[in-house]
Amino acid sequence: METKNFYFKIYGWWKNIDKFIFLIIFSLFFLGLFFSFVSTSIIASDKLNTNSYYFFVKHLIFIAIAIFILISISFIEQKKLLKISYLLFIIFVISLILVPIIGIEVKGSKRWIDLPSPFPNFQPIELLKPFFIISIASVISIEKNKNIYLNYFLSFLLLLPIVFLLIMQPDIGQTILIISTWLTLIFVSGISLIIFFSSFIFIGSLISYLIFFIPKFEYIKNRIISFLNPNTGSNYQSEKASEAIINGGFFGKGVGEGTLNSKIPEAHTDYIVSVISEEFGIIIVLIIILFFLTLTYRVFKKINIQSENKIKLILLGTISILLIQALIHIGVNISFLPTTGMTLPFLSYGGSSIISTAILAGVILNLTKRNLN
Repeated sequence: METKNFYFKIYGWWKNIDKFIFLIIFSLFFLGLFFSFVSTSIIASDKLNTNSYYFFVKHLIFIAIAIFILISISFIEQKKLLKISYLLFIIFVISLILVPIIGIEVKGSKRWIDLPSPFPNFQPIELLKPFFIISIASVISIEKNKNIYLNYFLSFLLLLPIVFLLIMQPDIGQTILIISTWLTLIFVSGISLIIFFSSFIFIGSLISYLIFFIPKFEYIKNRIISFLNPNTGSNYQSEKASEAIINGGFFGKGVGEGTLNSKIPEAHTDYIVSVISEEFGIIIVLIIILFFLTLTYRVFKKINIQSENKIKLILLGTISILLIQALIHIGVNISFLPTTGMTLPFLSYGGSSIISTAILAGVILNLTKRNLN
């Protein structure tokens, strides 16, 4: 009897989910796994002197965990998902608070918490992002408050401590991503354009002040200066990434023929688009961009048929943060933006990033089901 009920639930889930969205999500995860297999073996064999499948196996494990999380989230009843999300939002905010206290420092930034073996390090902001969106969307859509600007103010109060904690790490890239998503949500919810652009200018001015006048952010200022003036000679990573794209041409140099991974560190995370382009050509990158745009279009279609404002805002926030992050990553790789250290959702190597993307994708699958309980 229990087995029959289990299969009935599986059938009901498969019947109700948007299979097109499901296919795009799995295709992107599969592409990330494939590119991890063909592009990271050189790192393990040459730099770590270990099994050439070291990074691929780790990536495979994270993908397996991500798929389990994704499907589990898409199964949960909508009301339960929202309640769980509020609790997880609080938990991961607390973990973000703990980063300056017990976090580990990598390359001058303290962004990770070191967990006991066999658990890997994790980046709290990555796991916080999906639940931040759900919480912000829920606050903005509170109907008890007749004054919508009170809701905006409450959402700003949720945003403020997270931004402060990110700045303290420092992590300007994630700060900009979080603020951009918040601005997107308040913009589409009907805020006055005067107030919106005033907020945009104020936040932009504040971030600019931090970067150019606070010594802690000297490295970010140097990145921007080297981006604006390549003759400074301190833009090595971006230059090599651009060269890799140019050398790859339209169809690429071939599997295993790329050299970017051996020239710059973390190429399989921060510069995965350049790695892919060098070996497989710009045509594959264009296909990946098409996947993201198609996913965005499909989710937007689902938003149009939703009747509840909260669900509309959550869907908009989840797809917006994925798209914004992808555009920032691609912009950095083609030297259109200064280096940010931003991963490419679904494809970049990195456990926290993959799990965060899976949670976002699971929320999208859950809220776009045809028959919600």
